[in-house]
Amino acid sequence: MSTLPLGLIIESLVAVLLVVTIGYCMVLNKRLKRLRADEESLRATISELITASEIAERAILGLKATAGEADRTLGERLVAAERLSSTLSDQIVTGNTVLERITQIAEAARPAAVPPMPAPVEPVHAARPGSMRANDIRSAAMEATARLEHFRKRAAEQAA
Repeated sequence: MSTLPLGLIIESLVAVLLVVTIGYCMVLNKRLKRLRADEESLRATISELITASEIAERAILGLKATAGEADRTLGERLVAAERLSSTLSDQIVTGNTVLERITQIAEAARPAAVPPMPAPVEPVHAARPGSMRANDIRSAAMEATARLEHFRKRAAEQAA
């Protein structure tokens, strides 16, 4: 080691270490650049998520308002339907009362009148109870109409 002075060996060693340090710094610089680029894309992603969540919150508020309005409208329609149902029920009861009165009038007038012409007999089919009642009502109405016609004719004859 006598040929190389000790100072030159130390300086060479420092120079080699410096070259290694510079190379390592370059590697670190590349990694930091990639990290910064990833940070920017991460910030952009976070910004998009925030925007999307704000839009979703506004949409949820709109849906809540729409659901509330639909609930109110449905409630109003339900109340109106209940009123209509009650009105129809009252009208059906009134109609049945009128039908009973007409039947009583027709039965009371039957002994005083000439025997009415027999009504055409319709064949009885096996039907539902609701349609049987409708047939009974229909036949009673036809019978009442025939009696009323007979009364009108008699009244016209007596007036003449």
